[in-house]
Amino acid sequence: MSMFSWTLHGDGRTIAPGVAVAPDERLTYPRTIGIGMQHVLAMMGSTLLVPALTGMPASTTMFFSAIGTALFLTVTRNRVPSYLGSSFAFIAPLAAAGVTSANGPLDGETIAKGLGGILLAGLLMSLVGLIVMRFGAGWIEKSMPPVVTGAIVALIGLNLAGAAWNQWSVSPWTALITLSATLIAMVAFKGFLSRIAILFGGVVGAIFAALRGEWTAPLEAWDGATAVEHIGDAAWFGIPKFHTPTFDTSVLMAFVPVVLILVAENIGHLKSVSAMTDRNLDPETGRALLADGLATTVAGLGGGSGTTTYAENIGVMAATRVYSTLAYWAAAAFALLLSVVPKFGAMVEVIPQGILGGLSTLLFGLIAILGARIWIEAKVDFTKPVNLVTAAVALIVGTADFTAHAGTMLFNGIALGSLAALVIYHGLGWIARRRGIADEATHGTPVDTEA
Repeated sequence: MSMFSWTLHGDGRTIAPGVAVAPDERLTYPRTIGIGMQHVLAMMGSTLLVPALTGMPASTTMFFSAIGTALFLTVTRNRVPSYLGSSFAFIAPLAAAGVTSANGPLDGETIAKGLGGILLAGLLMSLVGLIVMRFGAGWIEKSMPPVVTGAIVALIGLNLAGAAWNQWSVSPWTALITLSATLIAMVAFKGFLSRIAILFGGVVGAIFAALRGEWTAPLEAWDGATAVEHIGDAAWFGIPKFHTPTFDTSVLMAFVPVVLILVAENIGHLKSVSAMTDRNLDPETGRALLADGLATTVAGLGGGSGTTTYAENIGVMAATRVYSTLAYWAAAAFALLLSVVPKFGAMVEVIPQGILGGLSTLLFGLIAILGARIWIEAKVDFTKPVNLVTAAVALIVGTADFTAHAGTMLFNGIALGSLAALVIYHGLGWIARRRGIADEATHGTPVDTEA
């Protein structure tokens, strides 16, 4: 059967209890379109938060999110249900490149410098996918064990803590209301509603900001125009703004560690979907990594944010029991339609900083906790000296944002922290093996952390 052919599930209208719609099945077209729109709604809060934080065009981000999803489905032969949204892992290196909403409206030159880093990450991710397709994924575990991967993921989230505070401090009450509404929605709502808690919190924050007059206050970054005026001046239909990348060696290295997060997110997504669909998707790992790499590369070429798989969409699948990849094609089409509505993008551009501060406090923290989750799930033993010092040094270097220069190249805390994790783990491990004390150094000898 063709990869672009889906078998109708039952009568296409109902799903029997305990039964799911498989990736190669579909419901009726109206129902499939509706589920696709749910996927866009679920990922919208997070995906649009990236351009809101970085200052990159929101409509362009949506455009490449749609194109990236279609590319992902094609490369994985419609076997892996997934939507590609904006990756938060790119926020820190983009900020290092000056691509941040804190700087007001960005010029094309600044955006192009950030796109060079996104393009580099996409190419490296594609290369990892090709290697995995040829040799399997075992080498990833050997070169980047969980203690290293977890430390790098955690330090990227912690590196963003200052950015969250800067936004929070602009309007603390709006930030607090936004964060509180999001947290309550996560536990008070059930099913699909709990999966759009970020969007819900943003809406509550927007209403609160309106009551405080933040939407009608003059914005210095927009020449004194109010947010309402900026949205009103935007057209209802228009082509997204595209930009081409440039390569600034002073910031490129900050984007390399992002690849580790993209790899971890994609592999985790495959494991989750495999468990939900009762299908072994391990053989698709290489294709999935290649597909996300290509989607990120295309985004870097035209002005979009780097992409990744989304946990929000796993939530939608769990709630609906519909894993049909045709629903994701519908989602991509709906996102594409939104991308040609400039008024929609203009609204994202002028979201009050307090709203962003509330949401980023949670989301940046979740990135850091994801690193700890990697350690816990892999049962990393921190009584092992090598594991302990690998994480300890990397976290401080990344959180404090250490910097170093080498000619025209600038290495920020993310790059240096990632390098420290790799060098310390493999370097100390090699020394321990040479001295014949590998078991003591890497297998459970307690360390006096008070020394």
